[in-house]
Amino acid sequence: MSRRPAIASVLDGLVDMHVHSGPSPFPRRFDHVEAAQDGARIGMRAMVAKSHHHNTQMDILAMRGRFADVAATAYGGIALNSTVGGLNVHAVRMCLRMGGKVVWFPTISSGRHIECHPEDGAFPTTTVPLTLERIDIVDADGALKPEVIEILDEIKEQEAVVNGGHMYPAYIRTLFQAAKERGMTRMVVSHPDFVIGAEPGLCRELVELGAFVEHEIGMYDPEGTQKWDPKQLLTWIETLGPEHTVLASDFGQAANPKPVDAWMRVATALLDLGLPEKDLRRMVRDNPTYLLNLDA
Repeated sequence: MSRRPAIASVLDGLVDMHVHSGPSPFPRRFDHVEAAQDGARIGMRAMVAKSHHHNTQMDILAMRGRFADVAATAYGGIALNSTVGGLNVHAVRMCLRMGGKVVWFPTISSGRHIECHPEDGAFPTTTVPLTLERIDIVDADGALKPEVIEILDEIKEQEAVVNGGHMYPAYIRTLFQAAKERGMTRMVVSHPDFVIGAEPGLCRELVELGAFVEHEIGMYDPEGTQKWDPKQLLTWIETLGPEHTVLASDFGQAANPKPVDAWMRVATALLDLGLPEKDLRRMVRDNPTYLLNLDA
């Protein structure tokens, strides 16, 4: 008998905080509404649409009519890259006050990302020509720039999520230290072992600051472009604990499978490796529900 119905039941109520649906200058498989509609196959409760280039909350609002009959709720956010003006508190304020849920500090504009993906075709090519500038959150003395503090204060006021983006691990730690000093508890570091290069020891430091570590199941999908061994993911979960871990898809790219298919394959692999169902549910449902403040 197929495991698909069984695994869909385990994933029921899932919240995907990292969906690369469109529109986007990068080629995408489907738009935000289609991504949310497809989530019905696993009872997805909510998703966050991520773009490296623009405020996706305005997309969500513009598509509101099409979302009327979709069970899953979609939210947007903003990544602080050069196409939104970098460390732009005004853009952050508009996104969050219009209902956005996540602020990603520099991703493709971070120094770390640029080092890993120079202009050599290693990262998806945009469908229109765009400019890219490096954005750093610290000054020459290593202190957070004043605009970063303004942005953190806005995120705290709106009870949104601060995500470390694709920055150097030391920058993420400095950012989260400042967030903790402000009493913030909704902090996320994404794919620590992809681009960022945050070892488990440093991730423990981030967890002690109150952060959640987000791993992208898309990287472990045998039909995706990365094809990492799910045992690696299980080791991360066992090392840091499911109470500090969030799983998200990071899918929606034109070259990759649909997120739902990846969810079913990778979740099945984790359960087959011995991960308890309750731990899986905590990472895909309970932890992201808290981060997005869905039960407020």
